Amino acid sequence: MPSSRRSYYKQSRLKQLKAFCSTARLGSMSRAADELTLSQPSVSLQIRALEEELDTILFERRGPRISLTPDGQTLFQLASGLVDGIDRLPDEFASLRGSIEGGQIDIAAGESTILYLLPEFVSAFNQQYPSVRVRLHNVTGRDGLALLREDKVDFAVGSMLEVDDDVRYRPMFRYDTKLIVPKGHPLTLRDQISLEDISKHGLILPPRHLSTWGMVELVFRSHGLDYQVTLEAGGWEVIKRYVEMGLGVSIVTSICLRGDEKLTALALSDYFPDRTYGVVWRRGRFFSPAARKFTELLEARAGDHLATHAAEYFESAFGLE
Repeated sequence: MPSSRRSYYKQSRLKQLKAFCSTARLGSMSRAADELTLSQPSVSLQIRALEEELDTILFERRGPRISLTPDGQTLFQLASGLVDGIDRLPDEFASLRGSIEGGQIDIAAGESTILYLLPEFVSAFNQQYPSVRVRLHNVTGRDGLALLREDKVDFAVGSMLEVDDDVRYRPMFRYDTKLIVPKGHPLTLRDQISLEDISKHGLILPPRHLSTWGMVELVFRSHGLDYQVTLEAGGWEVIKRYVEMGLGVSIVTSICLRGDEKLTALALSDYFPDRTYGVVWRRGRFFSPAARKFTELLEARAGDHLATHAAEYFESAFGLE
């Protein structure tokens, strides 16, 4: 390679490494191009220039699919921290100066978390840092993890039963599980509620793909009992409303109970584990000063609420691997 051309590529090395790291993380040149606001040919050119300079092949290309070669994996381990360091330089500088001026925090969370857990913290953060914009992404747990992995949100707040290797979960708040029934329901006359008692009544549950349904399925099956779902409805507020109307009973996490509902909540701690809620983030993700301040607000109240991870309860209670 001519010396002038090599000098040009050295000057563009940061662009090359950013294109490479984005492609490696997202597994797609087109998605990397969207993230970097470049054209796909431009991203491809940057990566090929890097391969020429290092005299290696970084990606194995199989049609539209690409994967890192062993050399590519080595470079990604070396370069990702450097690229992240350059990108976070303004935030690090602001942090050292002790100031948070402007900017934005993107938080992924489910509807129940947004409705019942986050309002007081969003309000407190807004009062302390009015120039920082907070964006709440109302998504399911699966979609929230996808946003985390694509670095489209700073972190997520919610409940996790299983934690993948590429994410971290810090449980902070604990809520127990309740059976909710209409006022005056026959089950309210019993001194103690059994699963067999509940199995005789129609359940109102969230959609099947959400974790609550799986938890109900696991607990009933582990006790050799069948159950019947008479209504599937999205959102705890909708479910509570239909329970109030006498259309069934439901099993909910107490995070959604405010105390002013026209229903009765009965304890189920003998059968169901407590659920923890906390912060979820991509392993290796840098927290901006603003994001760090928000998590500190959550952390300040975490002490008394912190509980054993729900997944650990399931493992001990039902012998799951």
